[in-house]
Amino acid sequence: MFAFTALALVLALGAYVLVGLGRRGHVPVSIGLYGSIFVAGFVGAALVIRRFAPNADPALFPTAGVLTGLGFAMIFRLSGGLAAEQATWIVIGLLGFCATLIVVRDHRQLDAYTYTIGLVGLVLLLLPIVPGIGRTINGARLWVRLGPIGFQPSEIGKVLIVVFLASYLNQKRELLGVATGGWGPLRLPPAKHLLPVLLAWAASLAVLFLQRDLGASLLYFAIFVVMLWVATGRGAYLAIGLVLFAAGAAIGYAAFSHVQLRVDVWLHALDPDKVFGVGYGQLAQAQFGMGTGGLVGAGLGRGSPGLIPFASTDFIFAAIGEELGMLGAVGVLLLYVVLVGKGLRAALACPDGFGKLLATGLATAVGIQAFVIVGGVTRVIPLTGVTLPFVSYGGSSLVSNFVLLALLVRISSGPAPVRPRGG
Repeated sequence: MFAFTALALVLALGAYVLVGLGRRGHVPVSIGLYGSIFVAGFVGAALVIRRFAPNADPALFPTAGVLTGLGFAMIFRLSGGLAAEQATWIVIGLLGFCATLIVVRDHRQLDAYTYTIGLVGLVLLLLPIVPGIGRTINGARLWVRLGPIGFQPSEIGKVLIVVFLASYLNQKRELLGVATGGWGPLRLPPAKHLLPVLLAWAASLAVLFLQRDLGASLLYFAIFVVMLWVATGRGAYLAIGLVLFAAGAAIGYAAFSHVQLRVDVWLHALDPDKVFGVGYGQLAQAQFGMGTGGLVGAGLGRGSPGLIPFASTDFIFAAIGEELGMLGAVGVLLLYVVLVGKGLRAALACPDGFGKLLATGLATAVGIQAFVIVGGVTRVIPLTGVTLPFVSYGGSSLVSNFVLLALLVRISSGPAPVRPRGG
């Protein structure tokens, strides 16, 4: 664990130093401040893991640490003013990570609060639509402002919804897995047991209609369908999920002009007569930047990713592709493969059904979110505007992902050891 953590620190601080050398020709003057924050934070988190989750997979936290460090270096490179805020959120995220490991001594504790956790998650999910506190930014109503504090409650709500689904599906898996009818080779459970699928579909549509957030809608529904499939082992749920997703996408396309615009941008971002239009130029600049990076990239601090609007959030993967090239971009993707793979491995090794589903859901959330944003930036799918986990600028996302990571670490380790009282 400590060897991997040390390697993560070297890579994180090395990326920060290289950005400074590439931009200004010298090591950043703030290396002492930010270096001490990363060293204290990473080593402190490793010590907490050693104490409260000694049997945890040794690659989970360091992998997330490398992604966090690279993301910080890119944010510093794109906007030095945002680096201080991101460093603050990294500290808060690491504190949340440690607090989660200390408080949740056994992941099965969460199974006792199924509906309470689900209700809190639902409230957080819908909080941005409350008049007076909800805020609309860039066309999506995702933000809540309470006095001087602004955040995205749906990020924490995402983790709570996964916990709720793991508990609920573990309780109902036998009923949901029974097939009594269907159409041809497609065997389905009784109609009343299909209700959760329809409710999840309706909830994802509600997110799309009320918050105008295509990315969150896709993410929540995909997580539910995957967890339902894993819980029951029935491929019919995947087929139903795909049909409902297609129907929801068609409804969203017909109802919202911004969804139509994103599809049009996806299809025609590089058309000569549209490349400078609103929305088209952003994706076009991302394509030009990644193309300029080539195989090995321009080098950290040596490219021009600042030409891409919102490069620190929605398009940070394009900035990485420009300065680290295809090899660097593939390396980032492989880090997500490690993170998701280790999460699924923890699910397979977990002895209880709730833990298996929880680890599967948490790993799926990271994997789908990474796919959605990378797929949008590379024009595999329409851009949806979610953040790249651990890498993009944003406090709500960073803190919630560290809490998610702590739960994966807890599951991979098992219950925290109980030290006997000294006498």
